[in-house]
Amino acid sequence: MANAEHGTRGSTVDLDSGAANDRVGLARTVLWLVAAILALRQMAHVLRLPPGERLTDLETWTGTNGVLHVRGDLYDREHFTGTPFSGLVLKPLTHSAEQALGVAWTFSTLLFVAVLGTVAARALPGPVSRRSSLLAAPVAISLLMVSLPVRNALTTGQTSIIPVLLVLLGCFAVRGERGSGVLIGLGAALQPTVLLFVPLLWLTGRSRAALSTTATFTAATALAWASMPHDSWTYWVHHVAGAGLGARPDGLANQSLHGALLRLGLEGPLEIGLFLALAAAVVVLGLRRAVRYARDGQLLLAVALTGCVAVAISPTAWQHQLLWVLLAMVGRAGAKARDRLAWPAVVVLVMTLPGDVLLPNMASLQPVRDNVPLLTALAAACLIPFLPRTSEHFRSPVPTTYAEPAPARWSRVPLVPFWRRVLSRPNLLLELLLIRVGYSAYSHIRLEATAGRETAEAHGRTVVAIERALHIDVEHWANHSVQHVQWLLSFFNFYYKTFHFIIPLAILAVLYVRRPVDYRWARSALGFATLLGLVGFWFFPLAPPRLMPGMDFIDTVHGPQDLANPDYGAMTDVTNQYAAMPSLHFGWSLWCGIVIAVVAPKLWMKALGLLHPLFTVCAIVATANHWVLDAVGGATVVGAGFALVYAMAGPRAVQLPGPPAPRAATWGGTAMPAGRAGSGSGASK
Repeated sequence: MANAEHGTRGSTVDLDSGAANDRVGLARTVLWLVAAILALRQMAHVLRLPPGERLTDLETWTGTNGVLHVRGDLYDREHFTGTPFSGLVLKPLTHSAEQALGVAWTFSTLLFVAVLGTVAARALPGPVSRRSSLLAAPVAISLLMVSLPVRNALTTGQTSIIPVLLVLLGCFAVRGERGSGVLIGLGAALQPTVLLFVPLLWLTGRSRAALSTTATFTAATALAWASMPHDSWTYWVHHVAGAGLGARPDGLANQSLHGALLRLGLEGPLEIGLFLALAAAVVVLGLRRAVRYARDGQLLLAVALTGCVAVAISPTAWQHQLLWVLLAMVGRAGAKARDRLAWPAVVVLVMTLPGDVLLPNMASLQPVRDNVPLLTALAAACLIPFLPRTSEHFRSPVPTTYAEPAPARWSRVPLVPFWRRVLSRPNLLLELLLIRVGYSAYSHIRLEATAGRETAEAHGRTVVAIERALHIDVEHWANHSVQHVQWLLSFFNFYYKTFHFIIPLAILAVLYVRRPVDYRWARSALGFATLLGLVGFWFFPLAPPRLMPGMDFIDTVHGPQDLANPDYGAMTDVTNQYAAMPSLHFGWSLWCGIVIAVVAPKLWMKALGLLHPLFTVCAIVATANHWVLDAVGGATVVGAGFALVYAMAGPRAVQLPGPPAPRAATWGGTAMPAGRAGSGSGASK
């Protein structure tokens, strides 16, 4: 009987293990397929570009009139920004056919990215679970494919991926310090800031690798100097290791301390002195941290931090040279599980999205927005407190506390059972990034969702006909009536322009601080409503009353518009003028009213909250910015948003996890009832 029971239990464990392996295998296959699709998409994108727009840097080097093809100084026209050794290596490519070279270069770059992702995945600091090790390579390759540095290198034909790959191969794939030093030395000959890895190697006990790196760099540079003495003098002496070559150093593309100081208006000896002082501080602090993590067994993180230091102190760090920042996402920051994803999410977003998507277009935020990659590199090198492997939270972060789901009216709800309500507040940085990136995507899609003026006006006439049939066409009366009451007109104009964003953000902030469980519920409903609103903008472009010719509406907010001009003036450059159905202006205000009415503790608060959608619907109609049916559409998508949250996650109400059941006391190996044990304990006192 015991053997039978043991055998049954063993077979069950085997079945569970086999099912888990099957799921991991399926996930791995899907991820590799995604990586392959991304690679093919990038290659197709590059090869579909017109000849004058693809591999632009490679063309200026190896083309018919390229600096490597024509006799003379490499740096006469400042198109070539690489080292003289790079020019020596690339010189044979001038004899290749242009079309064949473009295809081979693009394919080789993608191959380098695949190798880079695979090496980085295998170098993850342990302990790493078997599932993570199997899925890490395709995930790493996919992230590299969509990153801005790789996309930029593919489009321009740059060689910046090669030094990063040589360093990783030297640190993790090649056995023997001499061989690894040779690879890293070649990387330094292509990109001089790679020499920062020499002190990292020396201070971590790899002195032979440090010496062979230095020797290889010296030999390669001497070879180039012997072959091209004038070019070498120009690069190393006249331009101080390439400083000043290429685009303007104060341009946004230069994400280094030198570029940031120039953008802040500093120049001359003051800027140079401040740059050297800051660079020295970053080198000392960054390399100390890198050495500490290397000795801790996190060599990949140490390599990434050293690369981030190189990005910061280089006179010019162009976008295609920022791969080091992406590698820094391997560091583990945060003792709590809810904070563990914050740093990787920041790095991925910074390396895949432009700065104007991550931060709003405000003058006060411009210095931060213009230097987001640099600030991320500096944070990784000098600030982020990555956990050492000796920390108790390195492998097992503090778990997140979840609420028990409340019973739903239908047995199939929730449709997404793993969508659990978190009792604690979500990570603030992740939430701010989610809101900002989500709104940027919403604004971009909203701007693109237009089918033209004629279609939008035809839909407007259809809406007018429906409203007249329903006897709710009050827009013209309301619009002209408020013209005779100046204070009311000013109030509606102010309300329309001011409270659309302020009140939803204020409600989210209060819920985040005071009601974190309700915050997630409300935020998700608002997100679903906004997505549904985008569907309406895309499939039903609608001209608002103020842009309908021949209907005598007055645009009280934006002023008179030239209806003979298809662009309708400057407002079209800011937003899509035909994104009227549904009215998210009213929809968001209705969301505010519903949330306040549900969560506010007092009756007067609930009533005050419901005034906001009332004032908003009056404002959007009186100012001729929306039809009445637009408000109906806004109410519809908001109701659908709340319904989707209910269907997917269950009711808003949650049950707090109860205290653990009292453990039964034992006496001589025999369990006693809990109540009896308690009374006995009390009697003994």
